[in-house]
Amino acid sequence: MAGPIPAQSSFATAGESSPASRLSLRRPDDWHVHLRDGSLLQAVAPATARQFGRAIVMPNLNPPITTVAAAVAYRERIYAALPDGAAFTPLMTAYLTDTIDPAELERGHAAGVFSACKLYPANATTNSAAGVSDLAKLTRVFETLERIALPLLIHGEVTDGAVDIFDREAVFIERHLEPLLRRHPGLKVVLEHITTAEAADFVAAAGPQLAATITPHHLHINRNALFQGGLRPDLYCLPVAKRERHRLALVAAATSGNPKFFLGTDSAPHPRHAKEAACGCAGIYNAPYAIESYAMVFEAEGQLGRLEAFASEFGPRFYGLEPNPGQITLVREPHTVPPRLHANDAAGVAIALVPFHAGAVLPWRLLD
Repeated sequence: MAGPIPAQSSFATAGESSPASRLSLRRPDDWHVHLRDGSLLQAVAPATARQFGRAIVMPNLNPPITTVAAAVAYRERIYAALPDGAAFTPLMTAYLTDTIDPAELERGHAAGVFSACKLYPANATTNSAAGVSDLAKLTRVFETLERIALPLLIHGEVTDGAVDIFDREAVFIERHLEPLLRRHPGLKVVLEHITTAEAADFVAAAGPQLAATITPHHLHINRNALFQGGLRPDLYCLPVAKRERHRLALVAAATSGNPKFFLGTDSAPHPRHAKEAACGCAGIYNAPYAIESYAMVFEAEGQLGRLEAFASEFGPRFYGLEPNPGQITLVREPHTVPPRLHANDAAGVAIALVPFHAGAVLPWRLLD
């Protein structure tokens, strides 16, 4: 497959003589999102709040969220960016560094501020320079997280320059994740935004303490999409999309009904000028049409009946939370995704954002 699943196609659910016209789901959650800060936060937070009841918010700001006070302040900025009456709860995370104090993590968890901790290998992705250089330096942190049952979220890639970028996830699992889970068998771990068959197989075979999130873009595109008709910076993300066999493995995992796999968009907006730079930023902005994007994949596999569990039930179960009250409704109504979304920064200068599926016709539309 050379690119996204054709958006204009209409897939009937398995066993149906004609496609369903409406689909209601318990209100879903996003277990991995980048809401950014400042003007960009103001521009993108409403898109996530429109369809999700809760979201695990990534802490890789500049400077990163490493203290309880910083997380509380960021949470307040998120609430301030939401539309009036939005029924949305940001779940805050702590950014792990080589020197972070485990006691700070325990205080944040006890206070109901930290819902998880995020491990970025140093220099693995956007704003990760302050990340972890050696997992051995975090032994006391891992012991604390294991004891208090605070989930560890992992960007699972090595940053060794000798390792091909398409192999970095599989190498991370072999070199670091397997040994970590052996040393800390009680540690709750989410391997974020998996991209490979090796990751899907490893998670499926592991014990109940390990789960994984899967993004909409890694379900739709393989690495060929980056080069269709020229270089496509808006489809560049980290971890990068992989070969078609890996995309198919992710689709199989997401639609399998296995509760170890659940929704995490990794929506990561960057202004257009930052994507089309000499050193363009990694990240795909999929929040505005995320649930529609997932629905397309599940329908293509004849598994629309499993979408609600993937989007609304498996994540809360892993995190020890109740599913959200209320519902969202999708209707079968073809509509075109705008090629650009626009917002203004604090100085009134326009910010142009390119959403995932830009210019495509999607078969499902989320009702407001």
